[in-house]
Amino acid sequence: MLKKGIVPILDLVEMFGEDYTREILSDFSCEYAEGMRNDGVEQFLKKSAIDFAKRKMSITYVITDDAFHPRGYFTLTHKPVAIPARALKSKTAQRKMERHAKYDEALDAYNVSAFLIAQFSKNYNIPEDERISGAELMCYALAIIEQVQRMIGGGVVFLECEDNQELIDFYTADPNTFFLFGDRFCVEDDVTYAQLMRFL
Repeated sequence: MLKKGIVPILDLVEMFGEDYTREILSDFSCEYAEGMRNDGVEQFLKKSAIDFAKRKMSITYVITDDAFHPRGYFTLTHKPVAIPARALKSKTAQRKMERHAKYDEALDAYNVSAFLIAQFSKNYNIPEDERISGAELMCYALAIIEQVQRMIGGGVVFLECEDNQELIDFYTADPNTFFLFGDRFCVEDDVTYAQLMRFL
């Protein structure tokens, strides 16, 4: 029997069926201010997360309340990524990276297979005083990643977010402690994404 908390999306499908799971998720909103919505993150949960999980492309975890309404969610996968050597500001960071990555002299970067937090959001359709905090949601995500790390290894986690100072400040501040290592322009979205990482 499922309990509230961190629930893999396919467990919801197994218990409730796909149609009712989609109905449950339809209550999710990323409208974080009036007229301001992260439509990509919202639509991924509603339209793509189940299919991606079935195809083992990524696994979405939904944070639920007693009635299994979504309070927040995050999506995890793993992906190769190149971390420029210049982004590692200290010898300690360089030594940590060398444990997990191969240095490419031509690129002056470390190629590493890393855990990726591909989607991450709380549900803004919940009254503000009842919402999960971003810090709590990140704790849940890192807890899952650390469980997987103990089973298969790995030591780097990264994510991408819109190049927005408020978001960057959230990810780089304690207790999240990610740091910027680059950026990526997405032609499809016409958006520049900041790339951030941290060691586990």
